[in-house]
This record gives sequence, structure tokens and C-alpha cells, in this order.
Amino acid sequence: MLKLKVLFVDDEIDFCLLMKNYFTRKNYEVFLAYTLTEGLAQIETVGPDILFLDNNLPDGKGWDHVEYIVEKNPHIRLYLASAHYKGEKLFPDYPQITIWEKPLSMSLLHDTF
Repeated sequence: MLKLKVLFVDDEIDFCLLMKNYFTRKNYEVFLAYTLTEGLAQIETVGPDILFLDNNLPDGKGWDHVEYIVEKNPHIRLYLASAHYKGEKLFPDYPQITIWEKPLSMSLLHDTF
């Protein structure tokens, strides 16, 4: 059975390592990118099933690339995570997108994955 691939694009290294540990224990194949440029490249090379994308990255706004990512990868489940999310409905035309406010709770992860 093939493992689902999950990619985290986030400049918070501790967050990425915690998520890698959590998802590895749940038998996912985990990839990490700490910049937008690195993340966009890994989307192309890895072809993740699930993408966690931070907005405020050192080299740009991750959420500015959401429509491009979804159009090129229509199968992808996209989780947008930010400590600065204000609850507004940002991508109503894309049902595969979920927006979460950081910090993420373990119960939210358990209920979702």
C-alpha cells in the first residue's frame, strides 16, 4: 500500500518537525520546505496528496499561490495555516481547501487525520 505524501511549507522549523513526527507515526511520507521557493519546487517534484501551506514565508506570501497550486494539482488537499488568520472566507470556489489558525491542536489533527 502506498503511503500518502504530505508536504509542509512553513518557516517555523519546530512546527515542521512536530508535524513530521506526528504524520510519520501515522504512516505518511513527510516532506518539509522552509521557504516558498523550496515549497513550490517540492510540489512539482514530490506531488503531495496533502499540502500544509503557511502564508507568511521569508520569500513571499504562500496564500498568493493557492489558485495556481490547486489548478495544477486538482487532487491536492490543501490546509492553509497561519497565526494571523482572521476567519474570513478566502477561497469559496475550492472545497479542497481548509484554513486553520495556528497553533493547531492535537485534537484537530486527530479528528482530521
